[in-house]
Amino acid sequence: MISKKEVEHIAKLARLGLSQSEIKKFQKELSSVLDYVVKLKEVDISKTKATSHSILVKNVTRKDLAKKEDLKTVKRIIEMAPERRERYIKVKAVL
Repeated sequence: MISKKEVEHIAKLARLGLSQSEIKKFQKELSSVLDYVVKLKEVDISKTKATSHSILVKNVTRKDLAKKEDLKTVKRIIEMAPERRERYIKVKAVL
């Protein structure tokens, strides 16, 4: 079973705050996932042809149409933002 310390480390990397009950829950769930991966490694795929896609994939596009603004919703969202400038929400640089 995956250790409590490992779950806490994974949560820290993902920037998640977990309660003790959540840590126990994820210990079981992550252990189950890892056990399944071990089972998958045992499957003989030596006679299986490699594929890039299991089904034919086509580019699917949609019309790019402007949506009508719901001004009340936009106003509420902007009012809830901690920092704003006119009709825009100010955020930290992403890149």
